[in-house]
Amino acid sequence: MAIVDVTVIPIGTETPSVSSYVADIQRVLKEYEKKGQIRFQLTPMNTIIEGELPVLFEVIQAMHEVPFENGLMRVATNIRIDDRRDVKRKMEEKVQRVESQLNQ
Repeated sequence: MAIVDVTVIPIGTETPSVSSYVADIQRVLKEYEKKGQIRFQLTPMNTIIEGELPVLFEVIQAMHEVPFENGLMRVATNIRIDDRRDVKRKMEEKVQRVESQLNQ
């Protein structure tokens, strides 16, 4: 199980707002989630996705394609991968672990 941090940056939009692109990307993620392939969380700056690494690469490519499908000619996508194989932790558990350290 891996966790990825993904930011898709549409370039050349008509306005500074990119919320419509973000919404379309979230719709793609919901389809993968319905199939039970991933879990995800939208944040103000990116999206966090949890799943098996080969599936996550497929999901990232699908996310990257969304602005192109909406007529843009350039997209930049940033990804960070946390792939820990000795322990399986969900994204919430990682946060809880740090919070427990703060409460000591």
